[in-house]
Amino acid sequence: MTTKTGILLVNLGTPAAPTTAAVKAFLGQFLHDPRVVDLPRALWCPLLHGIILPTRSPRVAKLYQTVWTAEGSPLMAISVRQRTALEQELTREGVDVPVALAMTYGSPSMSEGWAQLKAQGVNRVIILPLYPQYSVSTTASVFDAWAKAMKRERNLPVMRLIRDYHAHPEYIQALTQSVRRHWERHGQGDHLLMSFHGIPERYAREGDPYGDQCRHTASLLAAALSLEEGRWSLTFQSRFGKEEWLKPYTDETVASLPGQGVKRLDVICPGFAADCLETLEEIDGQNRELFLEHGGEAFHFIPSLNDEAAHIRMMVSLICRELA
Repeated sequence: MTTKTGILLVNLGTPAAPTTAAVKAFLGQFLHDPRVVDLPRALWCPLLHGIILPTRSPRVAKLYQTVWTAEGSPLMAISVRQRTALEQELTREGVDVPVALAMTYGSPSMSEGWAQLKAQGVNRVIILPLYPQYSVSTTASVFDAWAKAMKRERNLPVMRLIRDYHAHPEYIQALTQSVRRHWERHGQGDHLLMSFHGIPERYAREGDPYGDQCRHTASLLAAALSLEEGRWSLTFQSRFGKEEWLKPYTDETVASLPGQGVKRLDVICPGFAADCLETLEEIDGQNRELFLEHGGEAFHFIPSLNDEAAHIRMMVSLICRELA
């Protein structure tokens, strides 16, 4: 049998609309995943559906409304462009493979993405989760979603999962180029803050390598930029609930930096492959205000790599390594 390979590009997902109902449906699926919240179901489900979703959904919907575009959710619009650019770049490199987009939560689902590839005769799939750093709450959830999509398949395709690329030279190079390009346009700030999405600290104690991989990425980027100690720092954002999360926290650090003499702050989020609510609203919105309120003078958010050419070429390198 002839082998035909396809690529499944996967991100976390997004509500279908910036409405309370759509956000509630999305958060319900996301927060119900035991990889994301691993509390006992008998305890978590009543709390989630009885308190958290009814109270949190309207607030989050209003936040989504501040970043929603004519193309819809920023994450979805960027992901669509990434898929197109990746397929085109692979073709230019002489690699004739179809590329489909899927989301762990929401639409297009993993099953929908697989159906697109299957319809084109694909029987070998390379899954590329757009998470540079591995975590049980992200990459492992992609694996779970794939396994669920395969439950009704009689003839399973061969599958390869790209686990992480947190230290890939082309990933670090793309980040470095993005920061340098920003400095050329806007000038270099007093400090570069690298903010990564957080996870509960307990996950790290139980073996999740995410925090260590974030620190490795940050140190490689700082070295590539020739930043001295004290000119950069790493933090973790987006904590949820009362449990301790990886520290230092982004918001607390941002509030403290003006008091340490940092008046011009540059912020990049190297763990996000596409700009979304957490970068556009939480960082460039809430944390910008926090920095200025505490005496900062200039706050510059450096966008995620999105569909930049260097980012797409890095994806091609990851895929070609799996094709070899």
